[in-house]
Amino acid sequence: MRNEINRSFRALIFVILIGLSVFGCDSSRTKSSDHKDSEKKEPENEEIVRLNAEERREFGIEVAQAGPGVLQISISLPGEIESNADRLAHIVSRLPGVVREVRKTLGDQVRIGEVMAVVESKDLADMGSLYLAARERVKLAEANFNREEDLWKKKISSEQEYLQAKQALAEANIDMRTAIQKLHAVGFSEEYIEHLPERASTALTRYEITAPFEGTVIEKHVALGEVIQDDTEIFTIADLSTVWVNLSVYQENFPYVRKGQSVTISAGHGIPDAEGQISYIGPLIGEKTRTAQARVVLNNASGVWRPGLFVTTRVITERIEVPIALPKTALQNVEGKQSVFVETAKGFEPRAVTLGRSDEKQVEVVSGLSRGERYVSSGAFTLKAQLSKGELGEGHGH
Repeated sequence: MRNEINRSFRALIFVILIGLSVFGCDSSRTKSSDHKDSEKKEPENEEIVRLNAEERREFGIEVAQAGPGVLQISISLPGEIESNADRLAHIVSRLPGVVREVRKTLGDQVRIGEVMAVVESKDLADMGSLYLAARERVKLAEANFNREEDLWKKKISSEQEYLQAKQALAEANIDMRTAIQKLHAVGFSEEYIEHLPERASTALTRYEITAPFEGTVIEKHVALGEVIQDDTEIFTIADLSTVWVNLSVYQENFPYVRKGQSVTISAGHGIPDAEGQISYIGPLIGEKTRTAQARVVLNNASGVWRPGLFVTTRVITERIEVPIALPKTALQNVEGKQSVFVETAKGFEPRAVTLGRSDEKQVEVVSGLSRGERYVSSGAFTLKAQLSKGELGEGHGH
């Protein structure tokens, strides 16, 4: 009897142990399964910046579509603004005399033919008198010739007297033409000379110095009452509606600089950049500077490009078309990689890109961004700052 009880007790103990073992395994499986489910449910750490429309405007976020572009490969050359020598005049008095009027001073605008100064000249009086005397001699010689010709035709006078009168008329005409040419040489027009006999005697000494074209007085070397000679430079005028930009071309840049190339001229200090083309390249190299000179004729209607101003120029040496080009403002360094922020349905996501060639403003994207994708062209630095906040535990978006 006792043996039967012992066998029954041991059997019970065995059943209990088996049950505990099975329960433990099921519990372990349940915990493992629950742990895996919990791992699946945990959100991934996404690198995305979310901004609403108002925040985009506030942060100045601008989005563009990736597409082809043209890279402008350029070299930088120093330059200086100078007056257009083709529109520059050194005004000299063609006659000696005394300055009686000075009508223009530095900075004044002049029109073509406008009187700038008046000189009283004895030489002009002599030239005027010579012309008037020659004119009268022509009249007398012409009258005498007509009379002798008529007498000769009527057989009253000899042929010799007729020929002598003809010769005298020819000599008088030569003298008058010589006097006229002298007046032309000092700047008097045909109209002025024709009306010279009608002028008062004082007008024969009055020599007016006039402007040859419209421009600005940039130099003045004359004063009232000053005695000047026929080679004295009294004014310099320049037409500053165009100026020359003279570029210094270094030896290493000779192969890349050619006529017709586009040039961007920059002076800074609030002066807007200007565009021009190379119109001339000098054939000589300066012994001291070891540079050649290139020239751009620049429109200066605004008057901001003043002669003597130093400028920096960018000469476009090559234009390269690339499948995808981005402004350099779109690039940011994210985790040590050059990246752009791409617009997705969730927000702005940084994406590493491989870069190729570049110019001053743009860069070629070789891989990492497809044509047609929308990216942040301006304001990318703000997005990077927002992304950094997220890495510090403040969240990736708003």
